[in-house]
Amino acid sequence: MAAATERVADRIRRADRPFSGVSPERLAPEIAAIDLERPLHDHAAALDELERVYLRDAVYFHHPRYLAHLNCPVVIPALLGEAVLSAVNSSLDTWDQSAGGTLIERRLIEWTAGRIGFGPAADGVFTSGGTQSNLHALLLAREEAHAIAGAVPSRLRVITSEAGHFSVRKAANLLGLGPDAVVAVETDGERRMRPAALARELDRCRRAGLVVMAVVATAGTTDFGSIDPLPEIASLCRSAGGWLHVDAAYGCGLLVSRRRRHLLAGIERADSVTVDFHKSFFQPVSSSALLVRDGAVLRHAAHHADYLNPRWMAERGIPNQVDKSLQTTRRFDALKLWLTLRVMGPDAVGELFDEVVDRAAASYALVAADPRFEVVTRSPLSTLVFRYLPPDGPGRKLADDANLYAREALAASGEAVVAGTTVDGRHYLKFTLLNPETTLDDVAHVLDLLAGHAQRYVDDLAPVADHSEVTHVHS
Repeated sequence: MAAATERVADRIRRADRPFSGVSPERLAPEIAAIDLERPLHDHAAALDELERVYLRDAVYFHHPRYLAHLNCPVVIPALLGEAVLSAVNSSLDTWDQSAGGTLIERRLIEWTAGRIGFGPAADGVFTSGGTQSNLHALLLAREEAHAIAGAVPSRLRVITSEAGHFSVRKAANLLGLGPDAVVAVETDGERRMRPAALARELDRCRRAGLVVMAVVATAGTTDFGSIDPLPEIASLCRSAGGWLHVDAAYGCGLLVSRRRRHLLAGIERADSVTVDFHKSFFQPVSSSALLVRDGAVLRHAAHHADYLNPRWMAERGIPNQVDKSLQTTRRFDALKLWLTLRVMGPDAVGELFDEVVDRAAASYALVAADPRFEVVTRSPLSTLVFRYLPPDGPGRKLADDANLYAREALAASGEAVVAGTTVDGRHYLKFTLLNPETTLDDVAHVLDLLAGHAQRYVDDLAPVADHSEVTHVHS
């Protein structure tokens, strides 16, 4: 274990780029050629092989020029927690498999609920990630809607914004709702849900005899980091008698920010909240949770098995987390956050998150002032959606393909990794800053690399585009 730890530490220490640029076609044969029926019988040999098939070509989120997805470098106390929880191997489903682990998770749920602003009736449970948390929340909302209104699934609706996470629609499918169950309402220029649009949809559903089982607001959309106007949405939900779920998987870092906590004003009025500690609390995957304002609603996920958590255990007050969870066997992922808070404290985590948000604001100013690029909107969090815009002339019509090419060429070089998305039918590039060690110089360097790749693509094809309509397939 010491040898493996030192090997990984050395690899990270020496990494001069976030990615090797390896292609699936090149790496797949190496892994396919390994005979799993013939063990190496030696830890050092296994680590040497692992270096070749994994560590050498892994994507390193710790590198300051990894700017792609919502992946964060991890703090050292969380790594300590990972080692301890894996070695002890507690399972958090029942008390007799975890003991103190159960109480530590419950204490962290209580702490998080307090940060949200929920009262003493709040509760929750750790999950595998935002997708599971959102599914769990909508399951509770569905059961509450059925208990109150007795609505059949085909009459239930979930309202979210155009910028909401895809897991909302996925959850609706898994819950057996119809294909039209999720209604996406329009957003404003900052990509936030428009309360007026929500009000119209609530009224339309009421007049059509449909039951809005949940409104899903987002506190930190994946692409834009936008935060829906939570106070206005909460007031509309209260008037309509509907469940409000806030997907704060990304924006939950604001809970420990001393400078930006006000951006989450209104979240305390939600019925349920998703938080992903493995995004903006700098924790290893997995570390997420679902919080609910009224812990009684978690009964909708409970099932009592005689061999595991019979009903008499609940009657005696034995704390079994499986009574609240969609999972049975479950890792003690809460330990990572526990040690982070005990070693660093919440203020230190909040300062790290504020750093990346500050860097994103400076990056926005840099890109907005650069005539080579156009930027969509300024994020209140740490994303930046922009694209290279070729100079006026025949190359302008190649903008979409040029941005796609630039992203792929950059990844193939391994010098940096950025994400991409589609905005109003056009291809854009995206930075997601979650590494406090990323500097503005890193951002400027990556912008220069992207512009260089994109312009080379335009230079190669602009003469062709000037004379005919072309569809270029690039590799």
